[in-house]
Amino acid sequence: MQTEDSGSIQVLSRAIAVLKACEQLGPGLSLGDIAKHAGLPRSTVQRIVQSLADGGFLISDGRSKSIALGPDLLAMGADATVNVFEIAHPFLKELAELTGETVDLARLSRDHIVFINQVPGAHRLRAVSAVGDTFPLHCTANGKAALAMLSETRLHKLVANKLPQFTHNTITDHAQLLREIAAIRECGIAIDNEEHTLGISAIGTGFVDRAQQVYAISIPIPTVRFKPVRAKCEPLLLSTVKAISAAITSR
Repeated sequence: MQTEDSGSIQVLSRAIAVLKACEQLGPGLSLGDIAKHAGLPRSTVQRIVQSLADGGFLISDGRSKSIALGPDLLAMGADATVNVFEIAHPFLKELAELTGETVDLARLSRDHIVFINQVPGAHRLRAVSAVGDTFPLHCTANGKAALAMLSETRLHKLVANKLPQFTHNTITDHAQLLREIAAIRECGIAIDNEEHTLGISAIGTGFVDRAQQVYAISIPIPTVRFKPVRAKCEPLLLSTVKAISAAITSR
């Protein structure tokens, strides 16, 4: 039998799932979009959206694709965090100029990493991905860097399932991956040794904003020149993340 407390907790949990879906998918959502992403019945989502809209946490004009985060929630978020994209961009640009390589900024979103900014490198042969692309955590430099920023509980939850293999270098053994995450926490640098895409290697490191959202900056490099430039890129990457973290803290 469900108690009143357990019922309230379930409602709260579902409301959080709806809000996270809206944050991760962006504005212009339908009830079906949210229901699919949150794994909830459409009727349940409809009731939650109406309640959250009444409280100013969501907005919707009743059209099929009009649901978005509301002004009250955004105002609270502005007090808790800062625009990481805006703060980080000049540092990313400087890092790309110093290394000559592409520099990516990504954000942890549930069980994957999402590219939110990129400064292309100067080389004709370079690694480039589109902003908005998502990548797995266990076999990318930015993904592993993000994992290294998490608590043990959240880390184990995110890597509990089968680890898909993308190349012959992909780590698919959980114990091996956890050992690597422990090493990343010690040195600050995560490595992708052609683990997601053959021909592309990368280094990455992570940081958090004031709201404890996890980000990672990575430098993807064609493997043919990875070893010669890695030693130069690593300290520059670490100093860049340190500068970004300081800038976020000072805002």
